[in-house]
Amino acid sequence: MPALFLVGPTACGKSKTAVNLAKKLSGEVVNMDSMQVYNTMRIGSARPTEDEMDGVPHHLFGTVPLGSDFSAAEYKTMACKTMEEVQARHHLPIFCGGTGLYLQTMTYRMEFGGISASEDLRKELQARLTALGNEGMHRELMAVDPATAERLHPNDTKRVLRALEVYYATGTPLSEQGRGFTNLEEEDYPFLIFGLRMERSLLYERINTRVDAMLSEGLLAECETILKMGIPLEHPSLMGIGYRQVFPYLKGEYSYDEMVERIKRETRRYAKRQMTWFNRDARIHWVDADGFSTADDLVNRILSIMKEKSDLWRDLCDQ
Repeated sequence: MPALFLVGPTACGKSKTAVNLAKKLSGEVVNMDSMQVYNTMRIGSARPTEDEMDGVPHHLFGTVPLGSDFSAAEYKTMACKTMEEVQARHHLPIFCGGTGLYLQTMTYRMEFGGISASEDLRKELQARLTALGNEGMHRELMAVDPATAERLHPNDTKRVLRALEVYYATGTPLSEQGRGFTNLEEEDYPFLIFGLRMERSLLYERINTRVDAMLSEGLLAECETILKMGIPLEHPSLMGIGYRQVFPYLKGEYSYDEMVERIKRETRRYAKRQMTWFNRDARIHWVDADGFSTADDLVNRILSIMKEKSDLWRDLCDQ
C-alpha cells in the first residue's frame, strides 16, 4: 500500500491541502511536525483545530505528553504503526508537516542505534559544555555541521551534543547521514513526496498574519499554563518558535512589541531553513501554492502529477 508525503515551509498551506487531498483520495492525515506531536501546545504549534480537520481523521497530533523526551526513532515507530493501521482500512496515509528529519525517517532506511559515541567522547563533550556553555557548543556544531546547527536552538543541548557525537564518531555531519541510506520506495512501500512553496514575500506575509492570529487566539495564556507545569524551559519540547520568545516576555525581559517581532523574525528564518533542507531532496515534486486561484486547482495539479507516475497512482486517483 502506498503513502503520500506533503512538506514545505511553515504557513504555506500544508494542513489545508492535506485535508483536501484526503477528501479526494480516501485519505487520513498523519502528523509530521515535531512540535505538533505534543499535547498542551496547540496554538503555538499551529496544530489543526477540529474545524480545520473538517471531518478527516488526523493522527499523532497532541499525543505526546509535554515535557517528555521524544526522539525521531520513537516518531518512526509510532508513525509506521499508524500508517499500517490506515492502510489496513484501505485508506491512504497522507503525512503532513515541515520536519525534515521525520521525512527522512519515513523514507530512508535509517538505523538510529547504529551510530554510537564512546563514553570518553561523551565525557569530553559534557566537559566542554560546562566550560563553553550552550552558545559555545552551538558555535562548535555550526563549524562542522551548519545545516544541523541552523535548525537547533543553542539551548537544545541534548540534540546539539548528539549531533557533535555523530560528527566526531563518524567524520560525517548528521545532516549528511541520510544521503547514504537506502531509499525505501521500491523495497518497502511506494510513496510520493510533494512540496508546497510560494513567493517569499507572500510567505512572509502569511507568517506575520499567522503570528498575529496565534496571539489573538490565546498564545500567551497557553504559555502561562505551560509555565505552571514546571517543565525546565531548556527542555527540547519547549524549544518551538513562539514559545521560547513568549516565556522571556512573561518574565518581563522585553516588551510585547519586541516579543511579537522576535516571533515573526524567527519564524521567517525557520521557513528559510526548512526550504534549505527540503531543496536538497531531489525526490520532492514541487508545486507553487500561490500559482492557483482556488484550493481545488492546487489539489488537481497534485493529482495530475500523481497520475503521471504509475498505474498504481493513476488508479488511486481515479477511484
